[in-house]
Amino acid sequence: MKNSNIIITLSMAFLLGTSAFYTFPTPAFAQDTHEEEGEHEGEEGVVEMNATERMKNGVYTANITMETLGNEVTAPGEIALNQYKTSYVTPRISGQISKRNARLGQHVRRGAPLVTLTSVELAGAQGDAIVANQEWQRVKALGKEVVANRRYVEAQIAAQLTKAKIASYGMTPKAVERLLASNDASKAIGVFTLYAGQSGTVMRDDFVTGELIEPGKVLFEITDESTAWVNVKVSSEDAENIEIGAPVRVRLGNGNKETDWKQGKVLQLGHQIDEATRTFSVRVEMDNEGDSLHAGQFVTAYLQTGNATKVLAAPKDAVTFMEGQNIIFVVEGDELHPTPVELGQKRGSWVEIKSGISANTEIATSQIFLLKSLILKSKMGEGHGH
Repeated sequence: MKNSNIIITLSMAFLLGTSAFYTFPTPAFAQDTHEEEGEHEGEEGVVEMNATERMKNGVYTANITMETLGNEVTAPGEIALNQYKTSYVTPRISGQISKRNARLGQHVRRGAPLVTLTSVELAGAQGDAIVANQEWQRVKALGKEVVANRRYVEAQIAAQLTKAKIASYGMTPKAVERLLASNDASKAIGVFTLYAGQSGTVMRDDFVTGELIEPGKVLFEITDESTAWVNVKVSSEDAENIEIGAPVRVRLGNGNKETDWKQGKVLQLGHQIDEATRTFSVRVEMDNEGDSLHAGQFVTAYLQTGNATKVLAAPKDAVTFMEGQNIIFVVEGDELHPTPVELGQKRGSWVEIKSGISANTEIATSQIFLLKSLILKSKMGEGHGH
């Protein structure tokens, strides 16, 4: 008799696949027995698994909703910074870094001080501006009646040019006015600060304090991460059916969790074929609330082509076939009920639910094979006690 039990157990493991050997927290089942009557009378194989057990087993859930389903093109994509909301901070003259005021990953506001530099070139220009301003103030006080017109104009132009020069080197208008108002040559020390031209996150700060910097070197890269781009590569045939503004679904990771899916729209269509891949580039814009998208991240994009309609839909991975029916596991408290559903059109990773469950019903979206295996175990005699 023992040998028979061993053979039956091994046979069950073979039928249920390798997951039968994985150790999970043991769920209970509500069975239709002679002793049990009440709420689930007549219903077999209801998996009892509370929220904590579901989390341990990797059983994620989501509310079924209305989705826009149309013909879709699936293509790989890569997250990129929104270049229209990104700026570089660079010096216009050579200088030495004397103080850092912001760091990588820090959120800064427009006008915030980022880095302070000292420049010999700026010090000379500041001295020239002070001298030229002093001469202009003296000539202006004398007036055109005393000073020759040529000298008057030359002094005025010299003051304007030297002032514009130190401003173009990176000094703010207020700093320029303070320097010239002081009429103090000892303040011509060549110190200036670069400020943020926009609000956003510091994505790059490739320098160290004390480093000598040449004009044009990018010291900071700042971007507004409220939106992000996805660069998608599609074939020339698919590109013909994609329109600007078309909705796009983007899948992060394996797509089992609700947070793995993001919505976007086609922002731009490329007009040149990539020589290496022979594909067109499609730029998708996406909302990045919560900062879950990061540059360089690889994703899968589902781009809508043609017209689409809103229907009740569920992830295809949430549906399984059991006993001749399409089944979705509906969550009710600590129980998961295998519920028959009628399917409609399939688009990408979604499938239309024509009947069986209603909108906003909570369903299991992952580890469906595990739940199905537990149901099959229960119907093969485990838990019946006879």
